[in-house]
Amino acid sequence: MLRGLRPDWLSDPKVWRTEVLGGLVVALALIPEAISFSIIAGVDPAIGLFASFTMAVVISVVGGRRAMISAATGAVALVIAPLNREHGLGYLFAAVILAGIFQIVLGALGVARLMRFIPRSVMVGFVNSLAILVFVAQIPEVRDVPWPVYPLLAAGLALLVFLPKISTAVPAPLVSIVVLTALTVAAGIAVPTVGDKGALPSSLPVPGLPDVPFTMDTLTTIAPYAFAMALVGLMESLMTAKLVDDITDTHSNKTRESIGQGIANIVTGFLGGMGGCAMIGQTMINVKVSGARTRLSTFLAGAFLMVLCIAFGPIVSDIPMAALVAVMVMVSFATFDWHSVAPKTLRRMPAGEIAVMVITVGCVVGTHNLAVGVVVGSVTAMVVFAKRVARFADVTSVTDPGGGRVVYSVTGELFFASSNDLVGRFAYATDPERVVIDLSAAHIWDASSVAALDAIQTRYAERGKTVEITGLNDVSADLHARLSGELAGH
Repeated sequence: MLRGLRPDWLSDPKVWRTEVLGGLVVALALIPEAISFSIIAGVDPAIGLFASFTMAVVISVVGGRRAMISAATGAVALVIAPLNREHGLGYLFAAVILAGIFQIVLGALGVARLMRFIPRSVMVGFVNSLAILVFVAQIPEVRDVPWPVYPLLAAGLALLVFLPKISTAVPAPLVSIVVLTALTVAAGIAVPTVGDKGALPSSLPVPGLPDVPFTMDTLTTIAPYAFAMALVGLMESLMTAKLVDDITDTHSNKTRESIGQGIANIVTGFLGGMGGCAMIGQTMINVKVSGARTRLSTFLAGAFLMVLCIAFGPIVSDIPMAALVAVMVMVSFATFDWHSVAPKTLRRMPAGEIAVMVITVGCVVGTHNLAVGVVVGSVTAMVVFAKRVARFADVTSVTDPGGGRVVYSVTGELFFASSNDLVGRFAYATDPERVVIDLSAAHIWDASSVAALDAIQTRYAERGKTVEITGLNDVSADLHARLSGELAGH
């Protein structure tokens, strides 16, 4: 019985090899990324590398999405950069710890359940914008560089495209990195390398308390940055987890992932890291390119990162940036949902859905903030949906042959968007004294609809006419009974 509880990588050599090699490739790709994000945050490269190490190792144990990579990220760096610039490193570490606490609280409160309100068009926009950002981030690495960078980049791309067609025993990104590094070192080719990004750490991080006064003034200073970091980190992590769910056709525990992100950030803050969240680029390398599926690859990505920095720093420093750029370019192409922009798809897709996707992409690429794009895209999708559903509300009338009564049949969904026009659909002046509003084919969703029905009854009452509302289903009747007559303004 215990045998069935053992992880796959303990009993299957193929899985073990995939996870180990996947973790190694991710570790190599994490180094220049972490250093770049450290520069954005205005901190020493070691602080970004420490964050990537601790985030990956801790989340591999406490996270809710297997094989997903968490590390230092650009979004988090952008949030905390002003705090570090204005108040110093101690405040940054304190904010990272507080952000982790916020994430645990939000996770426990069920923030992950909000994922159900993010429509597919926003998800597609999120994925496509991430792919664009990954690609755009590589452009500075091939601008104003020695000419050998370009043939090296072409060679790296060729290896990444054609090697998997021959063999998948070893991940193509690892082969590409090793081959291009060996070539540049052996031939003495002078090109930008990982070492040019910054010095690698020579020892493990040491735990300690942030060097800040433990006062209410400190708390009020760091709280806004910490809360923003918590929200951005959770949104990126939960969206990335959903993407990995779709790719692997498996389910993940989003609540556990939310709480796990908080734990990982708390540990990172105490160990002198800049904090982080899930990384789409490295996750795609691990899951889509390397084929990893377990927590082992996530753990090893962090462990290998420190081993490479501490034990093999001089060798890692010689890796040409062209090799890593080639890997990230392939990741961006593999991540982009090309089907979503195919002419055949666009012809069939409703205009509103296309607009939501484009707005999401535009906001993310324009602000370099995934949270902004997802929020604006989701709000746009809700507006499009409300406008579309509001059209289905209709009113028809039938007057009795004797002319003593008129019956209005209301059909559709009554909520704030559709009920606003409801009041104007009745002939108050010319209708007979008895008016029946039949709602058997309608549903009341909110207070706006109840207020609209009250307004209709009031207008008829002012003319000495009576209104009878019939056909309410149980939910609508309960809402109407509770709110009718209670919503009039003062």
